[in-house]
Amino acid sequence: MTHAPAAVSRSFSRSFSWLQIVRLGLVQTALGAVVVLMTSTINRVMVVELALPAMVPGALVALHYATQVLRPRWGYGSDVGGRRTPWIVGGMAALCLGGFGAAAATALAASHLAAGLALAVLSFLFVGMGAGAAGTLLLVLLATGVEPARRGAAATIVWVLMIAGFAVTAPLAGHFLDPFSGARLVAVSGTVSLIAFAVAVLAVAGIEPRRREAAAGRAETKPPFRAVLAQVLAEPAARRFTVFIFVSMLAYSAQELILEPYAGLVFAMTPGATTKLAGLQHGGVLAGMLFVAGVTVFIGGPVLGSLKLWTAIGCGLSALALGTIALGGPVGPDFPLRAAVAGLGFGNGVYAVAAIGSMMALAGRGGEAERGTRMGVWGAAQGVAFGAGGFLGTLAVDLARLVTAEPVYAYATVFAAEGVLFLVALLISLRVEHVTVGRRHNPLTETASFQLNPGFEAR
Repeated sequence: MTHAPAAVSRSFSRSFSWLQIVRLGLVQTALGAVVVLMTSTINRVMVVELALPAMVPGALVALHYATQVLRPRWGYGSDVGGRRTPWIVGGMAALCLGGFGAAAATALAASHLAAGLALAVLSFLFVGMGAGAAGTLLLVLLATGVEPARRGAAATIVWVLMIAGFAVTAPLAGHFLDPFSGARLVAVSGTVSLIAFAVAVLAVAGIEPRRREAAAGRAETKPPFRAVLAQVLAEPAARRFTVFIFVSMLAYSAQELILEPYAGLVFAMTPGATTKLAGLQHGGVLAGMLFVAGVTVFIGGPVLGSLKLWTAIGCGLSALALGTIALGGPVGPDFPLRAAVAGLGFGNGVYAVAAIGSMMALAGRGGEAERGTRMGVWGAAQGVAFGAGGFLGTLAVDLARLVTAEPVYAYATVFAAEGVLFLVALLISLRVEHVTVGRRHNPLTETASFQLNPGFEAR
């Protein structure tokens, strides 16, 4: 599918300002506010208050991740229509409805278990599809309107604002849930969902310009979804980047559920200490993101502005930190675990922000008409890998403990395997075309096609 660069370059008359980037980041804040109730509060209520097996909320969350395979279809739908905003708003509507439905299902399960679980399955399907549609098309919109030198910073802003949604919602919801009752859970969830939807709608209102090309495109016959998907996956760069996203996210998420148990079993840390350890890791992630955002925005250039370089560095630092953590177990209490975990967080942050920035850059490779489908493919790889990583990480520990009686060696083996996965991801990333951004550029011609733009070095 060939597109004239001039037609694509007219998709935006100007790039997004910092304020507009922050506004779009608020969509992630709203998304995070709804999701955190699903993964923490509703999860806990099902296991503790309702005394359901832990596998019940686990299966529901897995169902949410399974729907991420639909992301390419959502992206294709926005490509056909030519606009991303309706899909973001529609996705948030489905997400918020699903979040409220999950709370209602949890309350209903206390008296009618079968009906409650049936409603929960439907609600988590809505959550997964809504989050997939809104999250994917938000990144597509950012990829279209954010100039190259700002992509690292834009990825950081979006990620930080999503975490802010977690951080603000969880304690506030917890405050209003006491004393607990099913009715309170429904009321709190409904309030959060309404506020989140309103914030998301206001955040995207008027940001995406109406384009003549979009209206004209709807009158044309578009290739079917399968043909466009096959074309995207047939391209070496897109295919390699899909594999890179899957492998790196598998490594990134596999340690999430085993780090705190490792610290408790091997280093005899208390629950409070392991919680602080997790906070230290998240702080490292934020520091890594801010570092890359600052370097690419304020320095840039052919070396320090290279997303390919920072992606490789992030994968390498993460692999080094995981290897260090694996070797630290046999050392014992004298090993500086906190420093190693902070280093892991920093490496993860460098990798994450560079990978998201690269995703934005590579999404427009085939032109505006395929951008949503491309982003959907990578979003699906990310979502499926993230869901599988947590499960496979814990499964690998259990399997390793069947071989060795000492938990330290079981955990060390899994951490080392995750480090190897990051090294594999590093090697794959070096074979993927990325762009180098400088401090001075023409964002409009870059949006059209960075392959044809002499001002950028395609690698």
